[in-house]
Amino acid sequence: MATSALPTTLSDNGAVVERHWQELNLRRRTYTFLGLALLAVALSGSLWFANATNAGKFFDRLPYFFDFVGDLVPRDGAEIGRAMFDLPSPYDDGSLKYNYPEGRMYLTDSIYVPEYFYKMLETLNIAIFSTIFGMFFGFILCFFAARNLMPNPWVRGLARRVMEILRAFPEVVIAGFFLAILSLGPIPAMIAVSIHTVGALGKLFFEVVENADMRPDEGLRAAGGNWFERVWFGIVPQVLPNFMSYFLLRLEINVRASTIIGAVGGGGIGEPLRLSISQGHEAKTLAIIILLFSTIIAVDQFSAWLRRRLVGDQAFQLAQ
Repeated sequence: MATSALPTTLSDNGAVVERHWQELNLRRRTYTFLGLALLAVALSGSLWFANATNAGKFFDRLPYFFDFVGDLVPRDGAEIGRAMFDLPSPYDDGSLKYNYPEGRMYLTDSIYVPEYFYKMLETLNIAIFSTIFGMFFGFILCFFAARNLMPNPWVRGLARRVMEILRAFPEVVIAGFFLAILSLGPIPAMIAVSIHTVGALGKLFFEVVENADMRPDEGLRAAGGNWFERVWFGIVPQVLPNFMSYFLLRLEINVRASTIIGAVGGGGIGEPLRLSISQGHEAKTLAIIILLFSTIIAVDQFSAWLRRRLVGDQAFQLAQ
């Protein structure tokens, strides 16, 4: 009998519970094994597809994956600093590889901004403008898309479909469309990142709104408040800290997105990064990578500081 293998100290009800637990445990292990097997099959298929679309050279070239890192080593470590700050190089031979001073952006006859710092500021400008624009319109749309605030299914569905369309395509695809219309420059990049940000932040925002406590809304409704007053005084104070967290996270994402769009003609630091990599300019490539990495860290630290200021230090302290 199956029950004879169970501990004799268990009662009849306890034996039933134990047997049920063992069945659930076996089922969980079976599902885990099947899930891992499916994952292995999917991963193998992906690797096979990558090898097939890479003219059968994916696995052949895999041992040389880190050769690119070795190619990035400059002949002189100080060249990275010279490239970053547009200082003359002792190795200047008239080629583009060492023409650092030619990229200076002069403010006066003697004061200049290094080229990569100027390009990085351009990328930050694209990201900041796009994030503020996206938050503004995402903030407006999210309340019309939330089920607990908008009972009309037509309005709610329209708001959600608009946000879905806006985030349906990656920023670089949208940028390619506007670059073809408006020519090269940061304006198409701003439009592309802004459009995608409206859709992305709008979705995150309305999900936060749907999880808000509705008791303040009920009190305002009982007091005769209209829909806008209920949203502004009953919902916004609750969701604003989460909105700011998503806003700051999106700002970091948009800095990277603006860099990628710059590589296809959208202005900013992306274009010189692409050119330096394709032309094998080690010092320029490393200078841009270091500057980009430092900017991402600075944005992250600023985001953490601003969130702490908005939410309060008590939210980051462990409960005693």
